[in-house]
Amino acid sequence: MECVFGLVGNGFTIVVADTSAVHSILVHKSNEDKIMVLDSHKLIAASGEPGDRVQFTEYIQKNVALYQFRNGIPLTTSAAANFTRGELATALRKNPYSVNVLMAGYDKETGPSLYYIDYIATLHKVEKGAFGYGSYFSLSLMDRHYHSGMTVEEAIDLVDKCILEIRSRLVVAPPNFVIKIVDKDGAREYAWRESVTAV
Repeated sequence: MECVFGLVGNGFTIVVADTSAVHSILVHKSNEDKIMVLDSHKLIAASGEPGDRVQFTEYIQKNVALYQFRNGIPLTTSAAANFTRGELATALRKNPYSVNVLMAGYDKETGPSLYYIDYIATLHKVEKGAFGYGSYFSLSLMDRHYHSGMTVEEAIDLVDKCILEIRSRLVVAPPNFVIKIVDKDGAREYAWRESVTAV
């Protein structure tokens, strides 16, 4: 039961994902990082079929790096999101990926941003977004408590509320979550919220 969510604050974007690798009724591992660093100032958090998720996010990561290598300048977050959407749309008519993506980034000109891209290649720039069964709880909590211009402390407090709600209300809730942040200093891991040690 995957949970991926994120929000934009004052000068930063936070993305959160569960860390469970699950198939049918089995939990294979509980420390699977579903948030990939695309480049120095971009993160891509994905949910969906494990094979598709890993293959597609690595494909996007390598193509973003290739663009920077060829042209000497990195893609903006908007350009990377549109590229990702284009690849999903192209695959949709051939061999579709079952992947939903939240792309977070920070650009000097435009500041922090968050893009919602679903498996049928719908792209939206959002202030807050979520995928998976956890979205039923995290979206309602973010609707209630989110406001633009949140500080890091306020955002982490809201993230912790979302995680607590998912753990207490979802029947098959994932035990562990990873939190990553991107701001003017770059993309990095912020914290883990673990209730079960690595399986």
